Amino acid sequence: MTLFWFRRDLRLEDNHGLLRALELGEPVQPIFIFDQNILNRLSSPKDARVSFIHGRLLLLQKQLQEWGADLWVFHGNPLEIHRDLLNRFSDLSGLVANRDYEPYGLERDREIYECYLERGLTYTGVKDQVVFDRNEVVKDDGTPYTVFTPYSRKWRLRWEQHPELPARRVGPQDLWNRPSQNQNPVPSLESMGFEASDLPIPASTLQPDVIKRYHEDRNRPDLPSTSRLGLHLRFGTLGIRTLLHAAHPLSHTFVTELIWRDFYQSILYHFPQSAHQAIKPAYDRIEWERNEEHFARWCAGTTGYPLVDAGMRELNETGFMHNRVRMVVASFLTKHLLLDWRWGERYFAEKLLDFDLASNVGGWQWASGSGCDAAPYFRIFNPSAQLAKFDPQYVYVKQWVSEWGTPKYPTPVVDHAWARERALARYKAGLNSVL
Repeated sequence: MTLFWFRRDLRLEDNHGLLRALELGEPVQPIFIFDQNILNRLSSPKDARVSFIHGRLLLLQKQLQEWGADLWVFHGNPLEIHRDLLNRFSDLSGLVANRDYEPYGLERDREIYECYLERGLTYTGVKDQVVFDRNEVVKDDGTPYTVFTPYSRKWRLRWEQHPELPARRVGPQDLWNRPSQNQNPVPSLESMGFEASDLPIPASTLQPDVIKRYHEDRNRPDLPSTSRLGLHLRFGTLGIRTLLHAAHPLSHTFVTELIWRDFYQSILYHFPQSAHQAIKPAYDRIEWERNEEHFARWCAGTTGYPLVDAGMRELNETGFMHNRVRMVVASFLTKHLLLDWRWGERYFAEKLLDFDLASNVGGWQWASGSGCDAAPYFRIFNPSAQLAKFDPQYVYVKQWVSEWGTPKYPTPVVDHAWARERALARYKAGLNSVL
């Protein structure tokens, strides 16, 4: 019997690892582990992501049970659970899982690989959550790209030469393990210390009209201009190849966004320290402010800058924020308030439904100037100019900041011109200190 370990790939179609496991020729038993090492770091018992995963697992289990198979679901430490499975089932031949590229996932998988190796069994990692991974898109000398534009050129060339195809949907005809009874039902949210969330979940279907207009509308938060598929890519309820093949004929610009996703996964894989340290080390010499009051106002959306406040309130209420607004609020935190990008990265990690470590860290380092970006540090968004350009009728702002334009709306926490000059001086001083 081969185990297949569902992780961020919660689907039965276009799942390369699951198909690989089934092709090995032995009955496959799917499993999922609610990893307590991850869950214990979450701050809210109503975390919508846990609720979403829980609901998806119930659907997966129901489908498999209709085929006479099953999904075994566990809650605990993954290494301990795998050791227990190895002790309980003498007919195990190995484990298959789709690869993870985050530092914690790589370390976890290394330990579990060694655990199976000690028993003379295999642990097979498969590429699935990205189009190209690890060393598939690198420079000619084999080193990783750290600038997006040449990476994207190489990515597109490789895809044209070797287009990655979606894996077929598995079905009842495949070689599943068919246990006589449910050995590990899905644990309740309450048993794991969580509660059901009532946050609305966007659909997992592609909207062709949105994608066709993506190059024109993608920067407009006042329009239905984005796919809202980030959550489904993050947890694998939508396959990246399925999305790529559907979107490729519709929008060159949208495909570029998918390339950014691969790029940030590559950066995190090759530079795991970037989760906590500036990719450009000199930027860790910048003297950040530690103003808790300013941070609290940013979190609450009461900075006195309407576009920033609208974005933060949308995030707090829905778990989503438009990408253009994400750039503006991140720039505001790191440049106007001179607060460490890691503060903002952690807050987004707590709130975003589509939180992905690689993209989140990459975006925040881009905003602070410390990451993979050819632009100099003195790019500082003017939030008022961004508002005039991308929400000209104030539709987005009025939706989220009801008191805007009234005496109840707060005055700006900092003056834009003053804050810009302070940021330029502070960045210059920090960078010059290492020369």
